[in-house]
Amino acid sequence: MQAKILPVVLIFIGKLAKVIDPVKREFRYSDADFERVKAIIYRKAGIHLADSKKQLVYSRLARRLRVLGIADFSGYLGHLETLVEEQEEFVNALTTNLTSFFREQHHFSALANFAKQKKNLSRNLRIWCAASSTGEEPYSIAITLAEVFGCYDPPVEIIASDIDSNVLREASAGVYSLNRIETLSNERKKRFFLKGKGSNAGKARIVDPLRKLIEFKNINLLERSWPITAPFDVIFCRNVMIYFDKPTQLKLLERMTHLLAPDGLYIAGHSESFSQATHLVKLIGKTTYRLANYSDPGVRHGI
Repeated sequence: MQAKILPVVLIFIGKLAKVIDPVKREFRYSDADFERVKAIIYRKAGIHLADSKKQLVYSRLARRLRVLGIADFSGYLGHLETLVEEQEEFVNALTTNLTSFFREQHHFSALANFAKQKKNLSRNLRIWCAASSTGEEPYSIAITLAEVFGCYDPPVEIIASDIDSNVLREASAGVYSLNRIETLSNERKKRFFLKGKGSNAGKARIVDPLRKLIEFKNINLLERSWPITAPFDVIFCRNVMIYFDKPTQLKLLERMTHLLAPDGLYIAGHSESFSQATHLVKLIGKTTYRLANYSDPGVRHGI
């Protein structure tokens, strides 16, 4: 008798487990809600969310539900469709912003070597940092070029963009806690940062001449047109493509390479590869590319 009852009990428990969410949450959040989030963020920003990101999405968006006083994700997503302002907050919440000064140092060595060869260029050296986050990357670019040219106002133009308006405001301010710059040499800290005092103790700010080298712009890479003009001598687009599916990656890479100068550099992130786009770019160093049709004149690039 007991042997016959056991399978029935197990079936009942299995069905019950599907009904009861094992995670106790503040807000109602279903699989259908997650699928709607995935569809919306893909449509708005081209970001492809893996199924494993369900809990991450909850933790990021729960903050918005608290702010707005909405009881569940279904209500929030309905609210999202009608308010443009909240759509920006939605994208901001789901955008990952992991960065640091001189992250992947080899790229800045490549930039320095490239800039040294361009000292006699008849125009300003132009660089686009396509995912500026909180500013560490574009300021690392600016520091590198200031060191190459030996001055605070080198003949360069730096465009730094991001889809997240919140991090752009932080980047534009150029203020960082001291622990964010602790990996920099003492020389760089003294030359390129002002240490805060009083209410700003424990913080440091990028010196004004360096901040003036950079123009920060809010750019969604999926927009049909970008508020920037060619040519760019270097494009930093690091650890961005990994959030897009392969067709979107290829489309964006094609658009970006059209903005590159004939001998320009395209710099990608450590986990990004364009083996499927050899008609657009060719690898010349560690995640550093040139245009596929570029003919090396025999100059050593040191990359």
